[in-house]
Amino acid sequence: YGRNLRRALHVEEMWTGRELDYYTTAPGVQLYTGNWLTGSPKGKHGDYSDYDAVAIECQDYPDAPNHPSFPSTLLRPGERYHRTIIFRFTTK
Repeated sequence: YGRNLRRALHVEEMWTGRELDYYTTAPGVQLYTGNWLTGSPKGKHGDYSDYDAVAIECQDYPDAPNHPSFPSTLLRPGERYHRTIIFRFTTK
């Protein structure tokens, strides 16, 4: 699947027992928790409330070009950019 693949995140939904394991080769993960969904436009199944959703993004470190200690995001001519992401869904 790629070098440096690691489990970066584990999420559990306590009422249904659903679980998500998120594996990636990316150095960083951004987690959005839907803190301000109340008042958003209606969704497919009606109104949203705060914390009704979660979004997960694998990515490089923000502002990496300005921080020499962060993994490089520089892509030189002829180089290939590749990331692996695996979402593993299970239930208890």
